[in-house]
Amino acid sequence: MGSQGPEKPAKSLRILVVEDHSDTRQTLSRLLTYFGHQISVADNAQSALETVQSQKFDVVLCDIGLPDGSGYEVVSQAKRKHPVKAVAITGFGTDEDVRRGKDAGFDLHLVKPIDFHELRTVLAQVGA
Repeated sequence: MGSQGPEKPAKSLRILVVEDHSDTRQTLSRLLTYFGHQISVADNAQSALETVQSQKFDVVLCDIGLPDGSGYEVVSQAKRKHPVKAVAITGFGTDEDVRRGKDAGFDLHLVKPIDFHELRTVLAQVGA
C-alpha cells in the first residue's frame, strides 16, 4: 500500500457478512470497510435471512455453521431473491464440504483462518 491510504477496489461492493463469532465478524467487517466496501453484518441465520429479504447485496460472505441454522439455507434464500455471489467462510475445507457448498449455491469457498489476501482477490473477481 502506498502512502495515500488503502487502494480502493475497482468497484465498491455491498457485502453481507454472516458470522456468529464476534471477533471474526468485526475483523472482517473492519477490513472490508477499509478496502472500500459497504458492509452489513448478521450473527445468525435468522437475522441474515431478514437482511437479505430487505436489502440487495453483491456478495454474501457466510459462515456455514450458524447457531440457529446453516449458511447453506441463507445462501439458497439469498439467491432466490437476487443474483448474488456467495462466498463460504468455514472451518471445513474437504472436497465434500466444497461440493456441498457448490450444491447449495456458494460460488467460492474460503477456509478459516481466512487469508485476507485471498479474500481481496476473490472480491476483485466478483467486482470485475
